[in-house]
Amino acid sequence: MAWIVALIAVVAAVTAVVRSQNAARDANVAWGRVELAERQAKAADARTAALTDEIRQLAQKRIPAAALALSHPSAPVPGLREAAEVDGGSARLLTEAVQAARAAVIEERQRVDAAARAAMRGTSAKIQSLLNQSQQLLHELQHEYDDPRILQLDFRNELALRRTQATAVLCDAWPGLARQSSPLVEIVLGAQSRVAGYERIKVANHLRDEWLAVVARAAEPLAIALAELLANATAYSHPDTDVQVTVQQSGGRGAFLVVDDAGIGMDDDALERARALLAGPSEVLLTELGDPPQTGFAVVGRLVVQYGLGCHIEPSPFGGMRTILRVPAHLLTVLEDDRSLSALVPKPVHAHTAGTAAAEPEAAAEPEPAAEQRNGLPSRRRRVPHPAPARSAPAPAVTPAAPPPPRTPEQAESSWAALQQGTLSGRSAPAAPPEAEHQDNEDGQDDRNDQGDDET
Repeated sequence: MAWIVALIAVVAAVTAVVRSQNAARDANVAWGRVELAERQAKAADARTAALTDEIRQLAQKRIPAAALALSHPSAPVPGLREAAEVDGGSARLLTEAVQAARAAVIEERQRVDAAARAAMRGTSAKIQSLLNQSQQLLHELQHEYDDPRILQLDFRNELALRRTQATAVLCDAWPGLARQSSPLVEIVLGAQSRVAGYERIKVANHLRDEWLAVVARAAEPLAIALAELLANATAYSHPDTDVQVTVQQSGGRGAFLVVDDAGIGMDDDALERARALLAGPSEVLLTELGDPPQTGFAVVGRLVVQYGLGCHIEPSPFGGMRTILRVPAHLLTVLEDDRSLSALVPKPVHAHTAGTAAAEPEAAAEPEPAAEQRNGLPSRRRRVPHPAPARSAPAPAVTPAAPPPPRTPEQAESSWAALQQGTLSGRSAPAAPPEAEHQDNEDGQDDRNDQGDDET
């Protein structure tokens, strides 16, 4: 009986030991679960804090940087700060939020820019119409009054008209002026007359065909594009330096207008952006042109795309920049030589020597003309000196004189003013006897030569 009691005691002891071991194991498992829960809670708190920081950075830095990068592509756009603490789904959602904000900004900017273009297009058309009317009135006043201030007012009206035309072109409007097919050198002079520093622009004519012209539909756009390039060259170069314009004619590829300045030049970023604008991008927002907007290259790029021109910019040997404006062959034509070019058009460089040598014998052989009657008024012609009698000794060879340099707009203005003043004085003075008139014609010859009336 005793052994039964002992067996029961042993079983009870073993059961107690097993229970205590199970309880200890359960306690360890429970403690491990508590520690795991604590670690998971800490990790969740860390992820929540990281996600909160990423959302804060998204609102304060990433979205504003993405909007800034639309205008300045080189501006950096920050990414996730702690990518390891943010799971893949959250990181993907944050990236999509940046892209969505970028798309919304682009859409809004396009809408605002389209509204601004429409407003500026309508305003430019009205201003351009008023300026054209003012220009016509000023031209009428120039024929009625001999006042140089009218010319100055007309020039400032021309500057305002050029800026209005450039704004209209930038806003996808028509240039607002239709022209006939015009000689290329006259288009260059017309563009020069629209620039504030026109007296610093020196034009060299290297055309083989003096009557090379631009077709009507591209004449005014070419003048606008060249005026913008000349304005840029004069604005960013020293006032004491010249801006060289070379007009060249190529084989079957058309003509080239090369503009060289001795300005401050461009750094690599500015040069890259200028080339991008001159290439004619599909869309240029007004907000991307700076404050105040720098529209010159953008206007040229728009005309390049619309009319098939070509434009390239590079560093110039003169220290500034060289801009090459190419006019393709399909935009060129040759006019008949039955019309006269402007007196300010520079003669082709290759024709200077031959033209001067050939003109002297022809002038010497021309007889002295007599006075003609035109509309009831006497008309005078320049007296050609008689050749000197031949001598027995051979005369030394004389080198032909160099051709006179092309006159500046100021000299042309003074010549026209003197011509108008002389005409008014001649009409108001009493009639002189033929002998006195003949003597006055000979005595006043040198004065008219100094004023350039004959050349005019």
